[in-house]
Amino acid sequence: MLVLSNARLFLENLIKYGILVDPIQVVSLFLKDPYSWPSLCLVIVANVFALAALHTERRLAVGSISENVGSIIHACNLLTILCFPALVVLMVSSVTPVGAVFALSIYTILFLKLFSFRDVNKWCRARGRAKAVRVRPASGLKKANGEMVPSGVCYPANLTYKDMYYFLFAPTLCYELNFPRSPRIRKRFLLRRLFEMWMVPTIQNSMKPFRDMDYSRIIERLLKLAVPNHLIWLIFFYWFFHSSLNVLAEVMQFGDREFYRDWWNSESVTYFWQNWNIPVHKWCLRHFYKPMIKRGVSKWTAQTAVFLASAFFHEYLVSVPLKMFRLWAFMGMMAQIPLAWLVGRFLRGNYGNAAVWISLIIGQPIAVLMYVHDYYVLNYEGSP
Repeated sequence: MLVLSNARLFLENLIKYGILVDPIQVVSLFLKDPYSWPSLCLVIVANVFALAALHTERRLAVGSISENVGSIIHACNLLTILCFPALVVLMVSSVTPVGAVFALSIYTILFLKLFSFRDVNKWCRARGRAKAVRVRPASGLKKANGEMVPSGVCYPANLTYKDMYYFLFAPTLCYELNFPRSPRIRKRFLLRRLFEMWMVPTIQNSMKPFRDMDYSRIIERLLKLAVPNHLIWLIFFYWFFHSSLNVLAEVMQFGDREFYRDWWNSESVTYFWQNWNIPVHKWCLRHFYKPMIKRGVSKWTAQTAVFLASAFFHEYLVSVPLKMFRLWAFMGMMAQIPLAWLVGRFLRGNYGNAAVWISLIIGQPIAVLMYVHDYYVLNYEGSP
C-alpha cells in the first residue's frame, strides 16, 4: 500500500511539475564556467587553514613558539574559519543558498576537526609524551571490518601531511594519534554502500496562508508537509550516516564505524541527541562538556552550553546561506532544553518515545515553513 500510494504521488508530481533539477545540465554548466562557482572555490581555500594549523603545531613541537603564542594563532585560525566563508557568502551575490550550505558545512566540519587536532596535540605536550609514549585509540571502538590493524605513532611524529589529510577526510571529528584501522577494503561491502548512495516537496502554495494568517490553513499545510519532510530527513540520515560515511570509512580503512546508535528507540529527548549523531556527540563530550565539568561547572550548565553551541551552528548553517537572520533554528534548538525536561519529567517508555517522534515530525516542518516564508517574502514578494 505504501509503495502504491507513494508511486501515485511520484507520478502526480512528475506530471504536474516535471523534472525540476537536471543533473546533466548542472555538470555541463560547471565544466563550461567553473569560476562562477564561488562555493567550490571556498572549499578549495579551506586547505590553507588546515596547513596553518599543522604548521603551528610543528613549531610548538620544536619549541620555536610558546604555548601562549600558539594558542593565539590557533584561536585566530579557528575564528577565521567561521568568519571568512560567512563574509564571502554574504558579500558575493553569485553564491547560491545550496552552494553556501555546502561550503559552510565543510568549514564547520573543518573547525571542529582542527579544534580537536589542537587539543590532542596540546594534551600530548602537557603529559610529557613528546618522545616515546604512545597514545592509544579511544576505548570501545567497533571492529566492523575484522580485526583492527595495530599501529603506533608517537608525538610529534604524527605532525605530517599524510596524517593531517587522513584525519581531514576520515569520518570522525575527534583526532587521535593512532586511529583504529581495518586490515583490508571489502569490495562487496563497498559496492553495496555505493549503490545505496544513489538511491523537494513544493511548498510555494503554503505562502498564502502565512500572508493571510489563516491559522487553519497553516496547520493544514504544516501537517501536509510533515510526513514528506520527515521521509526526506530519514532518507538523508540513512544516505549520509549509514551509506556515505561507511563508504568513506571503507575506502580509508577506518576502523570505527559507530556513526549512530538506536536513536529511534529514544524514550527521552536527551537520549536522542546523544545517539543520532555520534561523531558530533563524541566531539562535544570530549572537547566541550568534559573540559567544562573539570573546571567545576555544573552538569546542567555544561549541557545548556552544549545546546547553545549546537544552536549557534544550526543557525549559522541556515541564516548565512539564506542571507537573513531570523533565529528560528537557534530557538528551535534551545526549545529542546525545556522539552527534554518535560519529557524526562512526565513521560516514560512508549509515551516518551512517541513524544520524541512527534517533536521530530512536527518540529522540522515548522522551521522549514518559517524560513521558506521569510525567504519567499524577502526575495519574491512583490517581484514581477
